[in-house]
Amino acid sequence: METILSVFVPIHREGHKFIGVFAVVTFMFFLMDLDFMVTIGIILTLWCAYFFRDPDRITPQKEGLIIAPADGVVQSVKTSVPPAELDMGDEQRIRVSIFMNVFDVHVNRVPADGKIIRQVYTPGKYLNASLEKACEDNERHALLLETTSGKYVAFVQIAGLVARRILCWAEDEKEMKAGERFGLIRFGSRVDVYLPKGVNSLVSVGQRAIAGETVIASEKGREKNRDGEIR
Repeated sequence: METILSVFVPIHREGHKFIGVFAVVTFMFFLMDLDFMVTIGIILTLWCAYFFRDPDRITPQKEGLIIAPADGVVQSVKTSVPPAELDMGDEQRIRVSIFMNVFDVHVNRVPADGKIIRQVYTPGKYLNASLEKACEDNERHALLLETTSGKYVAFVQIAGLVARRILCWAEDEKEMKAGERFGLIRFGSRVDVYLPKGVNSLVSVGQRAIAGETVIASEKGREKNRDGEIR
């Protein structure tokens, strides 16, 4: 039963029109008696519904936790200067990059409790999101959040090779909670999180993160960045 429920989860409203288009085209193939194309259409319609799934998540409740904003593989954990458009200065911070493939949930979630104090959309290219230069060259939407403890967390939606639209419905000066939905990217992309000064990562490169659930850092933590190995 749990397996069935894990597949049949709510579909985000942004996906309804795409699913509808695939379904209509598939029905037209059916009317034209194009059996092979009908099969392809059914597969694409089901995949589209799967892509836009929007399951509920259980977000850990503890002051100072920073939660993964996206589903996917932790691609890199390194020091980097935050996006210039957020005016956070030139001091490097730990950046956790999470890469989403076309089979991951693409609804993005706020990484910490706090208030959105700035957000900037920057048009750009559509390079492979796994490339390092994608954080500078690709289309992106950067947000700066002041946590309830007064620290600053930046998180950036980055369009990828296939992605063609970044959606963000977060509002400036709005108080938000960790795990709350704030955006979505179509289709395949990446989200970077710039941790507060002096805060290290609790995830390792190659680890799979779950948006709204995986703890990637703690404002009160003092341990070094974690390493991981395949076992």
